Amino acid sequence: MRENKQLITIKGTRDGLTLFIDDSCSFEDAFIELNEKLIEHHASREEPRVPVTIKLGNRYLDLEQTTRLQELIERDSHFYAQEFESNVIQKQEALLWKEESEVKALTRIIRSGQVLEVKGDLLLVGDVNPGGKVVSTGNIYIMGNLRGIAHAGSDGDRNAIIAASYMKPSQLRIADYISRAPDYESDGVYMECGLIDEEKDKIVIDRLQVLSHRRKDLSGFERRMLNG
Repeated sequence: MRENKQLITIKGTRDGLTLFIDDSCSFEDAFIELNEKLIEHHASREEPRVPVTIKLGNRYLDLEQTTRLQELIERDSHFYAQEFESNVIQKQEALLWKEESEVKALTRIIRSGQVLEVKGDLLLVGDVNPGGKVVSTGNIYIMGNLRGIAHAGSDGDRNAIIAASYMKPSQLRIADYISRAPDYESDGVYMECGLIDEEKDKIVIDRLQVLSHRRKDLSGFERRMLNG
């Protein structure tokens, strides 16, 4: 028998409904109470469909449970499940997130014909010579000369940046944007970075200091680089 405790809380927002599920109860108890509340919120089919965001707290749902909740919410076609949000992820997902978010620090010279590819951010202590190439799904930091090709955000992250102690690349790439050598000063530039300028719709070169204003999600590691 369920305790006399509210397990489901529904709040209306400008973007639809947010549904909070108590993460300390059993899934079946939450499912039963949600069914009761949805009956109370029943609306006519003529009304527009309302998006529902389901917040699970510290609860993980498997595919079957997610499908059951979605079918329950969308039963009368008045609501539709827009998003499931949980503080819990599977170990495999956590390991993948760690791999993609950590900084790979390497010390080497990338010579002509060599390609270095990493997941996450790349900190390279060394040079990228003409004909060499570095590729990262995250940001690229080169403590040395960048004279070859650098491709940051290779999985499509347009917020990625490329920074180098000395920048005179043959090509910069960020996500699907490409900027070639003629865009840079003939003598190269020191301690600057390349990033996408959405207004100009291209990769631009700017001072490292602008990142604290234009990329407010910088990690502590990146801020330490900017501050020396």
